[in-house]
Amino acid sequence: MKQQFTMNIAWLLASMILYNGFPIIGVSTNVSTRPEVVNIGAIFSFQSVIGKAAKVAVEAAIEDINSNPDILRGTKLNLQLKDSNYSGFLAMVEALLFMERDTVAIIGPQSSVTAHVISHIANALRVPLLSFSSTDPTLSPIQFPFFVRTAQNDLYQMAAIAEIIDHFEWREAIAIYEDDDHGRNGIAALGDKLAERRCRISYKARLSPDPKQDEIADVLVKVALRESRILVVHVPGSWGLKLFSVAQYLGMLGTGYVWIATTWLSTVLDANSPLSQDAMDDIQGVVTLRMYTPDSELKRRFVSRWSNLTSGNPVGLNAYSLYAYDTVWLLAHAINEFFNQGGNISFLYNSRSPELRGGNLHLDALGVFQGGNLLLDNILKTDMKGVTGTVRFTSDRNLIHPAYEVINVIGNGHRRIGYWSNHSGLSIVPPETLWAKPPNGSRPSKTLHGVVWPGQTTQKPRGWVFPNSGRRLNVGVPHRVSYREFVSVRGPDAITGYCVDVFTAALNLLPYAVPYKLIPFGDGRTSPSGTELVSLITAGVFDAAIGDIAIITNRTNMADFTQPYIESGLVVVAPVRRKNSDALSFLRPFTRRMWAVTAIFFLVVGTVVWFLEHRMNDEFRGPPRRQVVTILWFSFSTWFFAHRETTVSALGRIILVIWLFVVLIINSSYTASLTSILTVQQLTSPIKGIETLVLSKDPIGYQQGSFARNYLIDELKIDESRLVPLNSPEESAKALEDGPHKGGVAAMVDDRAYIELFLSTRCEFSIVGQEFTKNGWGFAFPRDSPLAMDMSTAILRLSENGDLQRIHDKWLLRRACSYQGAKMEVDELQLKSFWGLFLICGLACFIALLIYFLKMVRQFSRHNSEELELSGRSARVQTFLSFVDEKEEEVKSRSKRRQMERASIRSEDGSISSSNANSINRNTSEFPSNKSPGTSTEV
Repeated sequence: MKQQFTMNIAWLLASMILYNGFPIIGVSTNVSTRPEVVNIGAIFSFQSVIGKAAKVAVEAAIEDINSNPDILRGTKLNLQLKDSNYSGFLAMVEALLFMERDTVAIIGPQSSVTAHVISHIANALRVPLLSFSSTDPTLSPIQFPFFVRTAQNDLYQMAAIAEIIDHFEWREAIAIYEDDDHGRNGIAALGDKLAERRCRISYKARLSPDPKQDEIADVLVKVALRESRILVVHVPGSWGLKLFSVAQYLGMLGTGYVWIATTWLSTVLDANSPLSQDAMDDIQGVVTLRMYTPDSELKRRFVSRWSNLTSGNPVGLNAYSLYAYDTVWLLAHAINEFFNQGGNISFLYNSRSPELRGGNLHLDALGVFQGGNLLLDNILKTDMKGVTGTVRFTSDRNLIHPAYEVINVIGNGHRRIGYWSNHSGLSIVPPETLWAKPPNGSRPSKTLHGVVWPGQTTQKPRGWVFPNSGRRLNVGVPHRVSYREFVSVRGPDAITGYCVDVFTAALNLLPYAVPYKLIPFGDGRTSPSGTELVSLITAGVFDAAIGDIAIITNRTNMADFTQPYIESGLVVVAPVRRKNSDALSFLRPFTRRMWAVTAIFFLVVGTVVWFLEHRMNDEFRGPPRRQVVTILWFSFSTWFFAHRETTVSALGRIILVIWLFVVLIINSSYTASLTSILTVQQLTSPIKGIETLVLSKDPIGYQQGSFARNYLIDELKIDESRLVPLNSPEESAKALEDGPHKGGVAAMVDDRAYIELFLSTRCEFSIVGQEFTKNGWGFAFPRDSPLAMDMSTAILRLSENGDLQRIHDKWLLRRACSYQGAKMEVDELQLKSFWGLFLICGLACFIALLIYFLKMVRQFSRHNSEELELSGRSARVQTFLSFVDEKEEEVKSRSKRRQMERASIRSEDGSISSSNANSINRNTSEFPSNKSPGTSTEV
């Protein structure tokens, strides 16, 4: 409201001056395309830390540009410098007065608060407003299109601070800031960046602009009473050192504190170096940021000129000076492009301008820059090399490659401990070397050099302490009516038990004192719900909760838990009876299916071996009855490795070796299981585990207040009507003894920690089945409480040094049942445990039979080829079966005889043919002598 009133007064004053003091002149147009002079304005506080150096840099830039005719081709920049003298009101008035001289752009203002107001003027008059120091992230180009930020956005600075906090694994920070637009908006951006890393601002300490020492002291005292010791200071450099002076006086710059200052502190260090010894003592160990500008020849030349530029009034060079210098050059390049594109400097002063129709205020006296949009477009498209590096804007009007130096104040100066860039985060490598590489967001790549923290220590501060406000930690404790070994409430100041002892032992290991008070929760008649107890932490009733509190999902959504100090989980307890050995105990090691498959494989293997050995082994031949007996005897005698038949075929020996290996495994498993059955006392129960309970319709007991009830209903879908609450171990024992048929329960579901205590003296019951959930007990604290992490570390130390086990034995070690060695009935060996062996054996048998069959077919075809050609199909089959049943030696001998017979037949056939040929030859030779006499007689 105050800001709006100030802006209205500024508008009223400006309009009165312009309307009464200057004539209204229609349109003022400069006919020349490139005028001799272009008016630009600059507004900032000349006596401020930033303004002193910025004034020198801006004037040097104007001189450099005007002395170089190649920049604007003969046109000169006429700079109008106005000192706002720390007054936002004067800055607004000066901005309006710039319009008297046809100003085309304004450099400034220095303050983000003033920039919010003047940006409205820039929008209305279409005059680009270029600020090198208004870093407020809420100066949006959507709301303020003519505002151009020529330095880094505070959004990136807050991202860098958030990453530093996360890098050192802190989770909370306190923000100390000036309560104006710049301070509030910067801290809001910091809160958003911390939230992205699951961190937060735990307390916001606001200070009025230019606060008095007493106000600073009051605020810092409140900060000191808080838990967090990570302090982020976002204030102006004009009085920031005063804050550290008060903090030093209050002892807040000692060991344990972490101070992180925004860029204001590095600016003060650069502009006023060296600071006085008292001022340096007040900021020892502080970490601050500085806008990073890469090294270049332009920067080195400008830095070397700085001492000459400030010879009359020595002032240190800071990052804002470099950005101020580049801002003027940026504007000069944009104006040059403006003229190259035919732009003309003209202003509209008449009442036709819709932006300036202000009713009785006569705002139409203000001139609107007609080429403002074109000049703004050229500013945003500028791409140049400056002393700050490459000057180019992104689509959201931020400078490219935002980066910061991380600085640690040490001794009489400061040192750089690393860098932050929007490209790769924290690094000890200069950002320009990483810009050409892909982004690397992994934590190992995010490193910083060692930091010297306040108190001259290099050890990383824990980041928080227990609040020194005199308030005790209100710790809720369940008022149990059963299992009081865990928590026993005998009175308001007499609360003991296992959980209480673990809590106090862990507190004693913390490096600081934690005052606390144990407050019972519950009516003392029924055990309270752990979920209700944890929910009271969220409601602010308790600061912590201890006891038998299981760490489950819905509770972790309400609070943070420590490392579990006892492992547990839900189990099923049911009545059991002893199971003695009987006449058929030897059958119990295997299931029926296992017995059946094993017997089948005995027969299969015996048959396969008989097939493979039958043709060549006399021990596997003989009458059919004898062969059947041989198969059975050979098969089952392999169980005891007592088979007397020898195998002579290669395939038979392979099958036998594989089968004997299978038998060895089965025999060993059987022996071990039978030994356990006969020697270890067995317990049996009709309830086999949680699966049995889910499928049955019997009632199930649970401990009153336990999370088991919700788990059975929500996760296992058990009807609520089946669940019976049990209040004490005695009530639980009676319900289990009565059983479901006498109004009791078939089984009880509860946490293992309770059940082990319950069963220590009740041997008629036992855990059946497996533990079907895994959880543990822990201490609950508010979300993001650092005490939860410290207590977790203490619990781990208790576990490592053996104290946790000693506390357990003190409260929970009880005499076991008389038959301690008894256990639930041994599970029968299932077929699934051996199917791999049976599969291997079956495949071996199949392959062996296939090879054997192919071999038989080949032999049969070779030795009976003539019979196959003359016989039919049925005869061939009978011949083949006879061939298979025939002994191999006989087949070979018969085949040999046939070959000899064929050879003899061929020899006999050959002799007959030769004798016939001889007789024919003899007859032929005798024929002429016999014929001759006859012939001569006839003649």
